[in-house]
Amino acid sequence: MHGGQGPFESHDHAGCAGSVLARADRLAAARGVRLTPVRRRTLEILLESHKAMGAYEVLDRLAGEGFGRQPPVVYRALEFLVEQGLAHRVQVLNAFAACMHPDTAHQPVFLICRDCHRIAETPAEGVRAALEAAAAPLGFAVESSSFEATGQCPACREAAGCA
Repeated sequence: MHGGQGPFESHDHAGCAGSVLARADRLAAARGVRLTPVRRRTLEILLESHKAMGAYEVLDRLAGEGFGRQPPVVYRALEFLVEQGLAHRVQVLNAFAACMHPDTAHQPVFLICRDCHRIAETPAEGVRAALEAAAAPLGFAVESSSFEATGQCPACREAAGCA
């Protein structure tokens, strides 16, 4: 799921975001769903940085661009993006982030920098397997889970003299 430059490293972010947006367009077309102007712009806003954004942050941006200031509009757009696997809800931040791998079935672990608030998706298969192994002796069947970890990214660790 990862490869090349990640969000905690210097990289061609415009190319990164453009690639994800192009994949999102292809997925929407293949699924027969529509990236309406507000849905597309919401995804573009989420793709502007490797940070999660709250619904009202997105709403402020949309309103400033003439999309109106009705909270249901942004919530419906975000819900659509999450349902289509084009965005993720980051529970610990009560925020949303663009999915960087929309064309790959996956369940990520979110690594969230407590200082700069950048986030990274990384594979969670091992974490999920450990959770299922812990639940099995109790007869519990895990149906869904969310994995998030807060810490410091390399740049913030270096800035704090911890690298």
